[in-house]
Amino acid sequence: MLRISKLTDYGTVVLAHLAAEPGTVVSAADVADATGIALPTVSKLLKSLARAGLVNSTRGVNGGYALAREPQSISAADVIDALEGPVSITECSATDSQCEHEGICSVGGAWQRINVAIRRALDEVTLADLVHANRPIPSFRFAGVPVSVQGQRSKKT
Repeated sequence: MLRISKLTDYGTVVLAHLAAEPGTVVSAADVADATGIALPTVSKLLKSLARAGLVNSTRGVNGGYALAREPQSISAADVIDALEGPVSITECSATDSQCEHEGICSVGGAWQRINVAIRRALDEVTLADLVHANRPIPSFRFAGVPVSVQGQRSKKT
């Protein structure tokens, strides 16, 4: 089963909280209180997100964290890359593949195409989309075919 880690899920919640407070510097403790995620976990996530350039940290009495970019310019792929590393559903899909069968494998190319399609779908969903759950669910292209998240095919335009 393909699944993001609980830590990445929490990271998305933390980023969504920061997105709801645009331009505001928020302490890790405030984020923990608002999200219900334990402070040590929030602190760990914010440090990782800062290293990845998704949040800015400010030291001092009025210090804390704020988004480094607008929510619409942070993709789900950016979040996953920051907290889990690049999406790679098989060994041969990774940029640093170590598969000893790669040279003779007949299915590796198909897995690589699937990996690219997943990556594109993750790039098309932004933090702004994740924050606004009541907005219409965006459609995206999977393997070149427009589809909606509910699984219904969109009409080609």
